[in-house]
Amino acid sequence: MTTPNYPPLPDRIKASIIDAIVLISMIIGATYLFEAIKTTPDVARAIAFLFIFLLYEPIFVSSFGGTIGHMLLGLRVKREKDQSKNVFFPLAIVRFIIKALLGWISLITVTSNSKRNALHDMAVKSIVIFK
Repeated sequence: MTTPNYPPLPDRIKASIIDAIVLISMIIGATYLFEAIKTTPDVARAIAFLFIFLLYEPIFVSSFGGTIGHMLLGLRVKREKDQSKNVFFPLAIVRFIIKALLGWISLITVTSNSKRNALHDMAVKSIVIFK
């Protein structure tokens, strides 16, 4: 078995920037869709935007092993103990919440350990590796 290749901080920042662009694009697309429908209740719009913002990352990480930003850069988020498996959905939600609450502080911790784990990775025992 080969030793995993852990991505450096700049690659993880690039993935985050790509994901921000994807999220903004999804929100703009939803806005145009709701504008075309015109009779969409405001609560439905709010739920759709919350769904996009809050569940994009957990769904992609648990289902595909990474977000669109991760995939474009050849990164994958996996379980630390079994790197052939994706993170469970509930843990992907916890990972996202910690990441969102701590922001850049969590990501900067990537430089402080040999596996380049961020705080949100350490909390749920996930790891980011090159595919």
